[in-house]
Amino acid sequence: MAAKSKKDKKGGSVAVNKKAYRNFELVERFEAGLALRGTEVKSLRASQADLDGSYARVDNEQCWLVGATIAQYQQGGIYNHEPTRKRKLLLHKQEIHRIRTRLEQRGFTFVPLRIYFNDRGLAKIELALARGKRQYDKRQTIAERQRKRDVDRSMKKYRK
Repeated sequence: MAAKSKKDKKGGSVAVNKKAYRNFELVERFEAGLALRGTEVKSLRASQADLDGSYARVDNEQCWLVGATIAQYQQGGIYNHEPTRKRKLLLHKQEIHRIRTRLEQRGFTFVPLRIYFNDRGLAKIELALARGKRQYDKRQTIAERQRKRDVDRSMKKYRK
């Protein structure tokens, strides 16, 4: 049997919240662990997760992921989990305090960006303190991306 390569072990992203990148200006990013049940981990390994409409909240000095959907594991039987339950996020107290002070300021939200497995095979979530974008900010981002694409396309001739 062939040994698994590092690329196979790492796994990559399980779920990505694409709307968060489009609708928010990301100010500060955090990495947190997830307190999961066994069937949730198996379902994540099968990429059965959705972060659309989810957010993070700080309650009683603890951080929670709300609204994320991890589908039930098909072979779970009676041990299956509830797909949309609140999940505890594992962060340091200093990080939670810094996040809470920022969330109390006007205009900040705490959004999940992606769920992935790290090199050790642990489920992690990338979160960001974000500020909502206005419609003109979105248009400006799209125009900037289009300009960059045009420049790259025109420079492609000269790179050969």
